[in-house]
Amino acid sequence: MTSDDLESMTVLGDPVRRALYRFVAEQGRDVGRNEAAEAAGVQRTLAAHHLDKLVEAGLLESGFKRLSGRAGPGGGRPAKVYRRVREERSVSLPPRDYRTLALVLAETVDLLGGEEKAEEAARRAGERLAGSSGAGEAADLVEVLRGRGYEPYEEGGRVRLRNCPFHVLAESHPLLVCSMNLALCEGMLAGLGETGVAAALDPRPGECCVAFTPSKNNVD
Repeated sequence: MTSDDLESMTVLGDPVRRALYRFVAEQGRDVGRNEAAEAAGVQRTLAAHHLDKLVEAGLLESGFKRLSGRAGPGGGRPAKVYRRVREERSVSLPPRDYRTLALVLAETVDLLGGEEKAEEAARRAGERLAGSSGAGEAADLVEVLRGRGYEPYEEGGRVRLRNCPFHVLAESHPLLVCSMNLALCEGMLAGLGETGVAAALDPRPGECCVAFTPSKNNVD
């Protein structure tokens, strides 16, 4: 953990900033000040102040875009928009370096050719995660995924994942991590007893590589 990471996290101590950050992060696209203010239930000027503070802290990035969707004359002036940064930040006191160990373990699996065993372990881990979700009998797939940081959202009858919790590892070991991630998600489905949904690799830039669709047995 760096001092910059800690400072960035303290910015989220303000409930308005936290609400604004959460809303922008969940959209997965550029968000204007008016939209963010309405979602957080605050005035536009206050939202603009807090959004810019989040930019200063490195949690959001900003730009300018015509929100009307029209280009050229009559399209209106470009408005300031915000989106979540792709850079990962983590905080632990005292500092811990789990990332380095995870990278070493991923490289070890590659060197030993242990991909199949790694997938089996990931599938078992997924079943345990589903069983320990803490949501009780009301637990469902979206709740479990949200609790694990995947940021699920629905699109065209599918559940897609806006965030990859293993982003750093996936960049250096994409085949291994994506196959393990798929196995982990399959394990979650098994742990939930969810037979009407299937997990499959369906990568999309800037998102998780796994998506969930109704299984063939559940489609008339």
